[in-house]
Amino acid sequence: MRWQEFEEEVRKICEAHDFTTKFRYVFKDEEGKSEIDVVAERYGTVLCFDAKLYSASRYRVSQLKKEAEKHRERVERFSTVTGKKAVPVIVSFIDDLIRFHAGCIVVPYSSLNEFLGNLHYYLSEFGFL
Repeated sequence: MRWQEFEEEVRKICEAHDFTTKFRYVFKDEEGKSEIDVVAERYGTVLCFDAKLYSASRYRVSQLKKEAEKHRERVERFSTVTGKKAVPVIVSFIDDLIRFHAGCIVVPYSSLNEFLGNLHYYLSEFGFL
């Protein structure tokens, strides 16, 4: 699977859970242009997904933590531009046992359906509700 296909799979799973999605959403602010892979909205809840298709040979936990920090900052900018409070979520192809880092939820791809099916539980668990 290529990274573009992985992003598309994340979008399809969100739509299967009745989310309205925007794919590869680009926005601009004083810091410049940024892109969010999938913006998913349902019942006033907005999730901003960054899909990470790391291979086992390229994969490092420290890199995922850095990406979580960058994604949280990008989603904060998105929220400022759109006026919508959004939750940063990274979907990682490899399960690294990280579930939350620096204000960003990390979901293994294999658990994405379960995460979306029990979304309010997880949002409460990680302090977003």
